[in-house]
Amino acid sequence: MYDLLKGLRVVEGSAFIAGPTCGLYLAQMGAQVIRFDNIAGGPDFRRWPLAQNGSSLYWEGLNKAKKSVALDLSRPEGRELAQRLAAAPGEAGGLFVTNFPAEGFLAYERLKALRDDLICVRVMGWADGGPGVDYTINAAVGVPQMTGPTDDDRPVNHVLPAWDLLTGAYAAFTLVSALLDRRTSGRGREIRIPLSDIAAATLANMGMTAEAALGGHQRARHGNDLYGAFGRDFVTRGGQRIMLVAITPRQWKGVLAVLGIAEPVAALEAELACDFVADEGQRFAHRDRLFPLFEQAFAARDLAELAPVFEADGVCWGPYQPLETAMADPRLFAGNPIFSDLTHPSGQTYPAAGAAATIPQDVRGPARPAARLGQHTDEVLAEVLGMSGAEIARLHDAGIVAG
Repeated sequence: MYDLLKGLRVVEGSAFIAGPTCGLYLAQMGAQVIRFDNIAGGPDFRRWPLAQNGSSLYWEGLNKAKKSVALDLSRPEGRELAQRLAAAPGEAGGLFVTNFPAEGFLAYERLKALRDDLICVRVMGWADGGPGVDYTINAAVGVPQMTGPTDDDRPVNHVLPAWDLLTGAYAAFTLVSALLDRRTSGRGREIRIPLSDIAAATLANMGMTAEAALGGHQRARHGNDLYGAFGRDFVTRGGQRIMLVAITPRQWKGVLAVLGIAEPVAALEAELACDFVADEGQRFAHRDRLFPLFEQAFAARDLAELAPVFEADGVCWGPYQPLETAMADPRLFAGNPIFSDLTHPSGQTYPAAGAAATIPQDVRGPARPAARLGQHTDEVLAEVLGMSGAEIARLHDAGIVAG
C-alpha cells in the first residue's frame, strides 16, 4: 500500500473482475474506495473459489482495502443513496467506477445532474451496450483458435481473464487522467471502456490484426512454441519440464554455451545460410531443425545441474510447476514483500497481495483486508452524505441499508 492517491474518494458500484480491479488498484495507491452492494451481496459475492464456510475467496481478494456499504438497490430509496454517494460533494470526490448499464438509475446524465464535474468510468462488455464477458469477447476476437496444440482444431479458452484485467488497469489509468484534467479545466466526463474495444485495440497494438489483414487469415496454432522467436518447453533428464526462451542474442548464445551445442547449431546455420544470432525470426522459422538438438541436450542433463549455470549466464527459463509449489518460491510468494498475512472476512488467514509496484523511495504499507459486507454503511452515510444518526437509523428500520 502506498499514499500516492491519499485524499481521493472513489465510489465503486461494480461486480466481477474489471470494475473491482480498477477500484483495488486505486485503493492500493492510497485512494479511499467505497464500494456499494446490494444488502445480500452483488452477483459476484458468492463467486468461486470459496472457503470451506462458503465465503468467496475471489470477492475478498478483489475488494481488499475498500470500504463496504450495503443498500437495497431494488428500491428507489436505495438507488437514490447510490446516486448521492457517486456524486457526493468534495474536491477529492466525484469519482465513480461502475459496470452498471449506461442507461438506468446510474446513467451519467442522472449523476451529472447531481454533480456537474463528476467523472464516471464505466466498464462495458460491448461498445453498443450488449452483454459480454472476458470469455465471450475472447472467443469473438479469435484468440482461442490460435491457442492450443497444432494437431487439434478445437478452441482453447484461457484460464486468465486478460481483457478483464487489462480493462481494470486501463480504467484506473483513465480515471486518474480525467482527474488531472478536471483540476485544470473543471470538467467532468463519462469514460466508457468496453472489454471488446480493449481486446480489439490490444490485438491491433501487437500487430496481430495487421498480420490477419495483410495475410488474409489469423495466426496459426503453434502449441507451446514461442511465435516469431525461439522458445518452447523441454524435458530434462530427471523428467522435469521447463520453459526456455531465447529472444536476445545474449540469451541465444548463453543457452548454446550451457547446453554445449554451439558447434552443431553453427553447422546448421552454414547449411541453411542464415544467422541465428542476428535474426530471432530465423530461429522460429527453422525451429523444427533446432528443437531435436535442444531436446537431446536437455535429456542428457539434470535441472539441478543446469539451473545455476542458466542463472549465471543470463539464460531466460522457468520451471513448469503447480501454484502450490510456486507459493514456496521466494521470487513469487514466500518472502515477497508485496504480500502480507491477513485474516480475511471469511475468517481464513492467508497471504494477500498489496500493490504490485515497488517504489524504493516510499515506505510500503501492508496490505489491508476486504471489509465485511456493509461494514462501513453507517460511517459512510454520516461522513460522506452528512446524514444524522436518526436518519441512518430510520434507513435501517426500513430495510433500505444494512451493516
